[in-house]
Amino acid sequence: MEVEATITISLSYFLSTATMIYAQHLSLGFPELPIDLKYPGVGIFFIGITGNFYHHYLLAKLRAKGDKEYKVPHGGLFGLVICPHYLFEILGFVGVSCISQTAYSFSFTLGTICYLIGRSIATRKWYISKFEDFPRDVKALIPYIF
Repeated sequence: MEVEATITISLSYFLSTATMIYAQHLSLGFPELPIDLKYPGVGIFFIGITGNFYHHYLLAKLRAKGDKEYKVPHGGLFGLVICPHYLFEILGFVGVSCISQTAYSFSFTLGTICYLIGRSIATRKWYISKFEDFPRDVKALIPYIF
């Protein structure tokens, strides 16, 4: 990964984390919500972060050192969707939203979901155009559905 991309992505995650913490701070003293989603949120977050890490690991192993050729990913959920790392990233953000239960975190998660849906559709179209033998039954983001 290029240094500029690494800095941009890291800065984005840092700023989103800082603003979520600030939104959480601003909500101190407000009445608690009737449904506590913290514990399910922690479970969803860990499923998301673990699945995201695993699929990024599979992507990192895809090319040998110095190899510049594009390849179709395999293993994990790559046989069902072309962007399982996006699916698990969405689950991670849903978990964070459940933990914090603020309007800001829910709106940030919704924006992230919309962005990653668009990226997964574009990624699937790119794979179909690049590889003639790309399996047509592999979905963009959600296994068997989308």
